[in-house]
Amino acid sequence: MYNFLKTPRRMTISAMVIALYIVLLYLTQSISFGAYQIRIATALYALAFLYPFLVIPMGVANLLANFLFGGLGPIDMIGGCFVGMATTALIVQVRQRGWNVWLAALPIWLVPTLVVSLWLSQLLHLPYSMLVVSLAVGQAPPAVCGVFLIHGLARQTWYIHKEKSL
Repeated sequence: MYNFLKTPRRMTISAMVIALYIVLLYLTQSISFGAYQIRIATALYALAFLYPFLVIPMGVANLLANFLFGGLGPIDMIGGCFVGMATTALIVQVRQRGWNVWLAALPIWLVPTLVVSLWLSQLLHLPYSMLVVSLAVGQAPPAVCGVFLIHGLARQTWYIHKEKSL
């Protein structure tokens, strides 16, 4: 299910999504790393709803983005990789269980909010609760945008749900 190297099509989609994540983060870095981290790029996690093989590539995208733009070192890079994979894996579960697509917003909102705050509180010497509130505010827009992304792409790529080979 998560094997993104299975076909050239999967590899291409994975590479394009990783590149798009990094470009979006680059273009929005002024709001992606502030007091309210509004990482619009994390809306792309929702793509795992349509493309379940994106679990590992989204972790790689987050790792690369934190390496290029984060500046908080290996803990942030590895933690970001874990958050990207955990978030997208939960989104895949929403789809596999047949739950309402709006539930895909919850992992985008909650996983980065609760988990990233763990190491940021240690690295920045700030209270965990303050960071949770700050990240919760910042992750709400990408969570909602992610669901709109699913809706928009599902209309364009309805046949993907029927394809077993993708």
